[in-house]
Amino acid sequence: MGVNFNKTEFVLSAVSRQHFLRDGLPQLAFAGRSNVGKSSVINRLLGRKNFARVGAAPGKTSQINYFRIDGRGYLVDLPGYGYAKVSKAERERWGRLMEDYFASGLVTCGVMIVDARHAPTADDVTMAGWFRDTGCPVITVANKLDKLKKSQVEPNLSLIRERLAIPEEAELVPFSAERGDGREALAEALERFLPQMSR
Repeated sequence: MGVNFNKTEFVLSAVSRQHFLRDGLPQLAFAGRSNVGKSSVINRLLGRKNFARVGAAPGKTSQINYFRIDGRGYLVDLPGYGYAKVSKAERERWGRLMEDYFASGLVTCGVMIVDARHAPTADDVTMAGWFRDTGCPVITVANKLDKLKKSQVEPNLSLIRERLAIPEEAELVPFSAERGDGREALAEALERFLPQMSR
């Protein structure tokens, strides 16, 4: 049976390692820079309008939010990174929370969201490194595809692959949260990490 991504419910927000879920279900961890459209990508994947909050100001996700997908696993929404307009203390708190989560051994698959229009930032490179260090598979999503001319797509994807050192066999999904391009490809890639259930 295919996974029903529309059947997703919010479970909890973790503000420290004590709150991390450890029930053995797969955890698909979504990360991205504060203004990359991570919430919009999640909303498009789930077929919901405002499921993951799309903040007027970037950088609003300051906890780790767990959403249960079709009873089979979790979509884990990590705090956006690289946003300057929060206090140093708050940035450090987010950093510790992220480090604790990545060190927990709970990540089944990483989903790294980058901006298809630009070369990945130093923060993106750092985050890609964190995912790599977990040893889990990583799917990279190049969002905002609709903002590119056709002739820019391939060169930009090649630059992203090179800058983030994405191996040839690892997936890089061109995506538009606006239009829905790439939704099926991302859903199929994620389904492989969620257990089949007998109905």
